[in-house]
Amino acid sequence: MVAGQNGGVNRRLLAGGALLLALLAGCTPPATVTVPSASATGSGYLGAELTTPYQLPDVTLQASTGKDFSLRTGSTAPVLVLYFGYTNCPDICLGTLTDLASALNRVPEDVRAKIQVALITVDPERDTPTVMADYLERIDPDFIGLTGDMDRIEKVAAAVGVAIEGVEQRPDGGYDVNHTAQVIGFNAGREGVVVWTQGTPIATYRADLERLVRQQG
Repeated sequence: MVAGQNGGVNRRLLAGGALLLALLAGCTPPATVTVPSASATGSGYLGAELTTPYQLPDVTLQASTGKDFSLRTGSTAPVLVLYFGYTNCPDICLGTLTDLASALNRVPEDVRAKIQVALITVDPERDTPTVMADYLERIDPDFIGLTGDMDRIEKVAAAVGVAIEGVEQRPDGGYDVNHTAQVIGFNAGREGVVVWTQGTPIATYRADLERLVRQQG
């Protein structure tokens, strides 16, 4: 499997060098690439800050609540955290979402109330709203799942630097969906301003999410 690199994304350079950040495909061991790291110009993020923020498209998907959800206006929380994955992913997707849940359990309550985490499925054929609701209930009941037709999902993914590489059949007759697995933090204007890759420590999520919330005023 080939990991899709987040091409064309400019990140602020960290004084003194760059970190190794992992972009992975599907639920396989990550391919490791060298990319510039977080800003040394005052933002204080531990993840990778984007010099040119992603613009979240005005796309409506179906939420695990059974209702339609507009990516730009569906949540009143000033911070939106997006992750692309799927419920049949055997390990990495679950691990990433669990780490996010753990980080949010460690921030102050006023900060937690201003963050919405959303899982956008890359496997809409299997991930119905009910399936996603059951899956996320076991991780964090405040997380929402989003599904829809693949064209819409791919449109959103392309706009925010996520590569959906396609389906790979397994010997047992099942299949995996290859995708890059970065987590993206959006501000109140729904601009993607910070990216975390697979393997990000819980403490990094915690610090960066609190900073992102505080910056929204």
